[in-house]
Amino acid sequence: MSGEYRGDYQELVDEISALLGVPATLENRDFELIAFGAYDSEGDLDPSALDPVRTRSILTRRSTTAVRTWFEGFGITRASGPVRIPPTPEAGVYRGRICLPVRHRSVVLGYVWLLDDDPGPTDAQLAAAMQVTSRIGALLADEAQAGADLTRELRAVLTAERGWQRDMAVAELRTALGPRGEGLHAVLCVAPWPSADPDDAPSARTVPGATALCTVPWGTTGQSLALLVRLRSADVLTPALTAATRFVREAEGGRGEDAAGAGPGGAGGRAAAGVSGARVGLGELGAAWQEAASAARAALAEPRLGPVAQWNAIGPYRLLTALPPDAAHDPVVQALLAPAHRELARTAEVFLDLAGQAGRTAAELGIHRQTLYYRLSRVEQLTGLDLDDGEDRLLLHMALKGARL
Repeated sequence: MSGEYRGDYQELVDEISALLGVPATLENRDFELIAFGAYDSEGDLDPSALDPVRTRSILTRRSTTAVRTWFEGFGITRASGPVRIPPTPEAGVYRGRICLPVRHRSVVLGYVWLLDDDPGPTDAQLAAAMQVTSRIGALLADEAQAGADLTRELRAVLTAERGWQRDMAVAELRTALGPRGEGLHAVLCVAPWPSADPDDAPSARTVPGATALCTVPWGTTGQSLALLVRLRSADVLTPALTAATRFVREAEGGRGEDAAGAGPGGAGGRAAAGVSGARVGLGELGAAWQEAASAARAALAEPRLGPVAQWNAIGPYRLLTALPPDAAHDPVVQALLAPAHRELARTAEVFLDLAGQAGRTAAELGIHRQTLYYRLSRVEQLTGLDLDDGEDRLLLHMALKGARL
């Protein structure tokens, strides 16, 4: 949800809470949490109000498909007025609910949820609350339209060829964003993403600081998720890092076992995220996306960098990910990368990572120095390289890192 709307939603939910004297929760029609009313004091927090369904909704900011289907079974998608739902402990609903459908031009866009007490709100109070839901519906409709446009335009920028095509796409996105486009932001990439279907993508309005979100092709057959996130400071990437962590979890949860081995990096069922450096304005949005995608590739290739990697922390992968796919592979390591020599390859990489310090390398690998020296001599035999030569070391190091990609 954009900051332009977030405060309005919170104020309207608080208004409903004040009208009815009970905490209210606002979700969109996909049951993703948008805002919830605060309790007046800790003494008002009845532990029985925090049944499993309500707790999960607040903590994860969304409900499961099963919960959504269960509630929709009470006709809330068709209702134009309040719907009372009885407590059902076996479904994890310990307290009854009152659902206020949020509509705009007869289309349901979300729901306001209330805990049903005895005595509950009067008909007059509920009628007043429904007036507030009409204002919420207008906001949701405005934001949904803006979000849809930005999704299309963000994807156009990230997939356009450099030159006039990208310049035109950036100009369209800048027009759609208005003054917001001139602010400070970062781009994040989550890959692999389990689906290209827009209906399966999360809503940007559920992500604090998000301006636009879309899916982008990843590799030859996969998909990634791109997100444009506003920042308050170039040195504080917290909004982007928080969103990246959330979406990595969602990507891994949505891929299932069929994803083994899928996507660049050979990460199997793992997903990773990359975060670009901060940018002002949209002029370098294409470059920021390349940074984010490169950081995601690095995190998939090198688990110690992930699951969320920042562009400025991926070291040599900043150069390696900029190379064409085949250019990062050098025949000098072909024999070394054979399955039979996996331990030798690891030994060489650790040795080079530790700047050729034999003592640290032996300790890291848990082997004697003599064993290390023997393995390094075997590496030299297999590659034809001299590990006392700086350029040979550099070639071997980059070839081993490139092979991970």
